[in-house]
Amino acid sequence: MKVQRPRGGTGSVSSVGRVSAAPAVKPAQSVDSVSGISTPQDIASVGGIPEAEFTPKVRAAIEQLMKEVQVVRQELDQAKKRVDYLEKLADQDVLTPVLNRRAFVRELDRMMAYSERYEVPGSVIYIDVNGMKEINDGLGHDAGDEAIKHVASSLLNHVRSSDIVGRLGGDEFGVILLQAAPEIATEKAQLLADEVSRHPFDYEGKSVNVHVSHGVHSFQGSDANAALKAADLAMYEQKKARQEQE
Repeated sequence: MKVQRPRGGTGSVSSVGRVSAAPAVKPAQSVDSVSGISTPQDIASVGGIPEAEFTPKVRAAIEQLMKEVQVVRQELDQAKKRVDYLEKLADQDVLTPVLNRRAFVRELDRMMAYSERYEVPGSVIYIDVNGMKEINDGLGHDAGDEAIKHVASSLLNHVRSSDIVGRLGGDEFGVILLQAAPEIATEKAQLLADEVSRHPFDYEGKSVNVHVSHGVHSFQGSDANAALKAADLAMYEQKKARQEQE
């Protein structure tokens, strides 16, 4: 059987069935209006500036701007380090590597507020160095300074990283123990006192023993100055009892 195809047609008919040719699909391309040739239309840009506008003057201006931004960043970094240093300097005791009284009281206030809010126990230990007058009179005030440094170092070396040590003035120190019940704080205070007296310090070839008295006050809220006063009173009572025994 002979099948006659229409001229210019895209379909065909047979005795078996009809077959339709699929339309041709071409990718979308841009066409040059003059030549009719498809060309890609990529446009490069730097920082939002088209490449065509990125002239040598523009490039130089941007490079200069980037240098200035880098300088500002360096100055800000140096200023931040300076502020951090000054803040640390303002909080640190002038003689020892512990907090001064102002910073210690601030941290005690903060710890007491935390203790009250989350209902966790906390304690503050008040420590006084015994016999400082004898050390100063017998060996000089430099030896007295070394005794203060010795006590501060001993306290720092035997507390947790979460505990806070401060010098409250002269020969008096404070230690804040968060999450420490009264009995635990009392044991810790005695341990610290034992560590101070167990290891004398050397001064110009002489071994100098240092002893401390301590008092403990447990808190959960209240006022920092009131807590320190209570711990100080407990320390005084201990010192008085020791002197009576001697």
